[in-house]
Amino acid sequence: MPFDKTPKMPYHGNHNGKRPGEWSGTSQRNLADPKRRAESARRASQAGYTPLPEAELPENLLVGRNPIREALKNGRPMEKLMVMKGDLSSAARELVRMARDAGVVVQEVDKSRLDAVYPHHQGLLAYLSSAGYREVSDIFALAKERNEDPFIICLDGITDPHNLGAIIRSAECAGAHGVIIPERRSAGLNPACVKAAAGALEYMPVARVTNLGRTIEELKEKGVWVYAADMGGENVYEADLSGPAAIVIGAEGEGVSHLVLEKCDKVLSLPMYGRIQSLNASVAAGLMLYEFAKRRH
Repeated sequence: MPFDKTPKMPYHGNHNGKRPGEWSGTSQRNLADPKRRAESARRASQAGYTPLPEAELPENLLVGRNPIREALKNGRPMEKLMVMKGDLSSAARELVRMARDAGVVVQEVDKSRLDAVYPHHQGLLAYLSSAGYREVSDIFALAKERNEDPFIICLDGITDPHNLGAIIRSAECAGAHGVIIPERRSAGLNPACVKAAAGALEYMPVARVTNLGRTIEELKEKGVWVYAADMGGENVYEADLSGPAAIVIGAEGEGVSHLVLEKCDKVLSLPMYGRIQSLNASVAAGLMLYEFAKRRH
C-alpha cells in the first residue's frame, strides 16, 4: 500500500480534518477567502466589537458544531451556548435542544457579536466551564458532614469573574459550605474566576440555580436565615448572627435586586467611616463572611 505523504491538517470543528481542497460550503468560503474574513471583521467593528486575535481567544471557547455536539453528549460542564439570531439549520436547532436539555444557558445574539469573538463560528459558539457546578443539596451535605449549621453565600448580579473567584476564595477561608449563583446576570466558573479563586474551588461547592429568589425561599423552608448585605440595614457588628445563615451579596453600584431583597429575612450593613460610601463587592463579602465566622467559631 503506497505511503500517503500528504501533510495532515490539524483538527478544527469547521473542516473535520479535511484538507483545504476538500472543504465545502460555508467552511470553505469563510476560511479560505481572506476577503470574507476581512468582511466579518469589518462588520464586527461597525457593531462596536473588536475581533480577538487567535492568541487571545479564551481557553474555554469551543468552536464548531461537531466539538460542541460531542461536549454536550459527554456531559462537559458548559457556561453558555451563544446562537446567532435568525433561522437556524436543523443541525443548529438540535444543538440548541441538547444544550437546553442539559441545563445550559442559551443566548441568542447578533452575528456581529459572534464575529467579534471568532469569525468562523458557523452561527454557534460555546464556553466550557473550567470547574464543575454542584447542587444546593451538596452544600447542605457538606454542612452535615462537618456537623455545623449551614453557612451559605448567595451572589446576586456578580458579573466580574475576578470578584466571583475572590468571593469563593474568601468563603472557603471563612469556613462557608457553599456559594450559590444564578444562571443569568452572573459570572461563571471561567478561567479568570478559577485563577482568582486560587484553588478554593477544589473544596468549595458552587451551585448555579435558575431562579435565585425561589432558591432563597427554599433555603428559608430548610430553616436558614437569609441576610442581605445592603445599604441602610442593621450594623452587622451589632446583629444577632447565630444559627443557619445565608448572606446575599449584590452587584457593585446596584446592590441586591429588589425582588431578591424582599425575600430576605434581614438587611445588614457595614459601617462606613470615610467619604466613599461603598466597597468592592468581594471586599464587602470578605468582611461579612469573617464577621459571621467569628460568631460561629
